[in-house]
Amino acid sequence: MRIVLLGPPGAGKGTVARLLSSGSGAVQISTGDILRGAVQAGTPLGREARGCMDRGELVPDNLIIGIMEERLRGPDCRKGFLLDGFPRTISQATALRELLGRLDITLDLAVNMVVPRDVILDRLTTRRTCSNPDCQEIFNLKTRPPAEGARCTECGAPVVQRDDETVDAISRRLEIYNEKSSPLVEFYAQEGLLFTTTSLTKEESLKDITEALGQAPRSTR
Repeated sequence: MRIVLLGPPGAGKGTVARLLSSGSGAVQISTGDILRGAVQAGTPLGREARGCMDRGELVPDNLIIGIMEERLRGPDCRKGFLLDGFPRTISQATALRELLGRLDITLDLAVNMVVPRDVILDRLTTRRTCSNPDCQEIFNLKTRPPAEGARCTECGAPVVQRDDETVDAISRRLEIYNEKSSPLVEFYAQEGLLFTTTSLTKEESLKDITEALGQAPRSTR
């Protein structure tokens, strides 16, 4: 199973990736994960990326792709991987295609998760995150509320609303997604890899993707 997950913030990419990973052994990978992993491991690329982040600069695409190559060569990726929120731009998608070609890896699907704007706003504005950096458990005021006193049920720390999960911040994130990332849908359609799901629950999305994998012309070895 080798999948790229596309979709705006709040589409449920991370949740579905975790479900697919637990059922298949494929590794969930996001840009944040690989950057943090490379920085913590102290690899040459990780040290270079840390310098960019410490200076408040965006990590260049060539660094991200280099770190992605290190990650995809890891033994835990042999059972497959789920790219959660990566690539984010056409240039990253093109570089990823070239990278996978060098590694002799074939993608099975690029899944486009389509969710209405009002649903995204509702999901993200009601989301709360544990303030303990070693926990970071996610809650939702409607569907999975925290403990009494707005406390984390796992570690007891206060839960907070992230700065990027207000209505204004979410609206801006959606604008950026539509400008930078939505063209990826057409890119992967032209590659013959695109599958679109409009399901609004994690169970339905998981079912849709599993069925699409079974029909994909590529091997899911």
